[in-house]
Order: sequence, then structure tokens, then C-alpha cells
Amino acid sequence: MQPKDLTDNEAYKGFTNSDCPFLPCHAGVKREFNCLFCYCPLIAYECPGPYQVFTDANGLQRKDCSSCTLPHDGYRASWAFIQKWLARPVIWDGHAQDPRYLPRKKDHSAS
Repeated sequence: MQPKDLTDNEAYKGFTNSDCPFLPCHAGVKREFNCLFCYCPLIAYECPGPYQVFTDANGLQRKDCSSCTLPHDGYRASWAFIQKWLARPVIWDGHAQDPRYLPRKKDHSAS
């Protein structure tokens, strides 16, 4: 077995489950849909992905990442994204999305 950093075969970075009844589960994916991170490993950690915060039935703050495409957008890109953020994981403490990661509103006032 080859180490990941020495192989030319990148199949371990993703796959698309075309038989999944929920595909496509996220709109806006521009490259091949990566199902490897169907349940994102960053759910409990800080990340730049767009998320909303809600309070569950037990009064706990939770992340709703259903509008995030970062772990699904292409095999290489999503693999790199997850690996980058898991390299130095920081536990998410229940706060709202960091403003620097929020989508910027386009200014249409300039003509």
C-alpha cells in the first residue's frame, strides 16, 4: 500500500454516490459532487462555511450547515478544505458565524 503523499491515485479524496435518493442535497456545487463528507467532520469545530445557529429542544446551540457546499464542491477542493481545517481544529463554542466569513452583499448603487 502506498502512502497518500506518494500515490497518483486520488480516489480516496472523494466519490459521488449517484444512487443516493437525496442527491443533489446542496445547490450550487460547481465541480463533481463529493459525497465523502456527507456528514461534515467540522460540525463541532470552527470553520468558514456558511452556517446558521439554532437552539435545539434541550437548549443547546447547534450549527445548521445545510447551505454549505465547501465539503462537497469537487474532490480535490473539498478534501483540501477539510484537511486544512482539521489540521488545527478549534472547538466551536456556539457563537454565530464570524462576520469575515459571511457572504458579502453586492453594491448595485454604483452605475
